[in-house]
Amino acid sequence: MALSVLSVKQRTKLDLGEFLPYLVNRAGVIIAEQFGIETLAPHRLSIVMWRVMAVLASNGSQRQIDLAELTSIDASTLSRMVTRLVRMGLLIRTRSTTSSREVVVTLSARGNALVARLIPQAYEIEAAAAAGLSPDELALVKRCLRRIYGNMKSRPAAVRKSPQKGVAI
Repeated sequence: MALSVLSVKQRTKLDLGEFLPYLVNRAGVIIAEQFGIETLAPHRLSIVMWRVMAVLASNGSQRQIDLAELTSIDASTLSRMVTRLVRMGLLIRTRSTTSSREVVVTLSARGNALVARLIPQAYEIEAAAAAGLSPDELALVKRCLRRIYGNMKSRPAAVRKSPQKGVAI
């Protein structure tokens, strides 16, 4: 049952151990840190770079503006990130065939090969994080997190400043 506005406004103490934003962030930070250290750092990749590469591996070539939305990375940060990944030989950036103002980003052959090697390690981190959860519980957690994201994405502050930076894998 969702908290009523009245009950929320009456609260005067905050127990971080029961505060959803803290719990979500805490879990996300430790997962991202461990994945970054164990898997990405040896390849000079950050979590943000990984998100870009993973989205391109899953969805194929993307306009840079669509990639920003799919990765929840703001456009200026994404532009710098794409430039760095292009210099590393992991992405290819070209002008759109439909609009000279749009940029399309694609994984290079080297980028595809690297993502293919890292995906099993990403699933290992997910399995470690989900240890002790049944498949149904894990599916429920994922559904709830998607709903929470949707709830927050539709708030006025998110609509004004979208997409957001973040640490999530």
